[in-house]
Amino acid sequence: MNRLAPAVAGASALAFALTACAGSAGTGGGGGGSEDSGAFDAGASQEEVDAALADLDPVEITYQPSAASQESVQSPSGTVLAEAIEERSGGKISVDLVWGQAVAGYSEVHDALGDGRVDLAYTLPVYDPAQFPAVNALGDALGGLDPSPYVGEMVTNAVATDVAWQTPEIVEEYEDLGIQPIAPTVASGGYYSICNTPGVEEEDYDGRQIRIASKTQGELMSSIGASPVSMEYTETFEALQRNTVDCTLGQLVPSAEAGIFEVAPHVGYMTETSISRSPGALLAGSKFADLPLGYQQVIFDAYTDYFHGQMMTTINGNAVAIGMAKEAGGEIEQFPEEFQEDIAEFSEDKRAELAESGVAGGELQTRVEESAQKWADRAEELGFTDEGTTEDFDEWFDEDTDFRPLGQAIFDEVILPHRPS
Repeated sequence: MNRLAPAVAGASALAFALTACAGSAGTGGGGGGSEDSGAFDAGASQEEVDAALADLDPVEITYQPSAASQESVQSPSGTVLAEAIEERSGGKISVDLVWGQAVAGYSEVHDALGDGRVDLAYTLPVYDPAQFPAVNALGDALGGLDPSPYVGEMVTNAVATDVAWQTPEIVEEYEDLGIQPIAPTVASGGYYSICNTPGVEEEDYDGRQIRIASKTQGELMSSIGASPVSMEYTETFEALQRNTVDCTLGQLVPSAEAGIFEVAPHVGYMTETSISRSPGALLAGSKFADLPLGYQQVIFDAYTDYFHGQMMTTINGNAVAIGMAKEAGGEIEQFPEEFQEDIAEFSEDKRAELAESGVAGGELQTRVEESAQKWADRAEELGFTDEGTTEDFDEWFDEDTDFRPLGQAIFDEVILPHRPS
């Protein structure tokens, strides 16, 4: 298995500043409702798409993935989507990839989408729970779903997009900012305990200083006797190295990219429940509506490839990260069942709080559970099954797996009804 290959990209940011190659983006063949808008049916042949877009002026879009560079472990969710947009448009849309959040960092990317500095982006609403309470509620509600590094990741990401589109409160949080959601909530990767000393018994965490990614994760750590520490992720490596913190709750892929396993190689994983997610989103900015309708449809229809690239990032990256932790001398250990039961109980209490608040609409947990069953069944029908454990994931996972069949099912059943028309 190749290490830190671009085929293992991290799910994250997309940003596109529209620059028409011949005039502004809004003048390329007219607006979405005009006769020369370039519209075509979903599932049209490439010849039909080429004919529909033939009279439109070319445009260039700037797309900002989350990865630091194209060589990053997190690059595929960026490169795969960019290639799909260029290919489907027959080259009429060219994509300028800008790495390392050079256009707008996560703290300002929603503003940048709204004011036109950025036009397509994967964002992290978890960084602003006050502005995006419904999105963050769904992230909390995903706690408890299948924690496997393969099928569990696919299903949870399907559920996140499915339920988000069922939740008007989530969609409105973006639309109120003049932002067009494509995947209103993206689950990204699952969370693991990554520590500089071994031990995954509940008592091992008593008194440990643990870097957390969200308020809910902080509450979870406090409930088991640990001391949660909120800090920028970029500070985590040094904090672990200096023993300022003992562990981080983190996704495996960004941990691999940040070199975390060099100083904290010991990974704890679950089999019966999971920690709440830190939700992301795939969003188009205020200039999206000014594009010719055909170009809007090309970008929207690229979701299937985006899902494939995102899963390459997350799942292939999980396998790479497990291998890296082992090479660094780490122990890959399963949380004891009793410990997992306590975590599950915490998640259940949190879901009850969310249900009572109504911040993401009624029966949120019921919708999550029904969606999880539906997508677990669909994944199995498509032949996706776990063949081993997290501990040996780097040995049994096939890095050439094509995730598009499930991505296409999500597009057909969830995304398609919201397609620009």
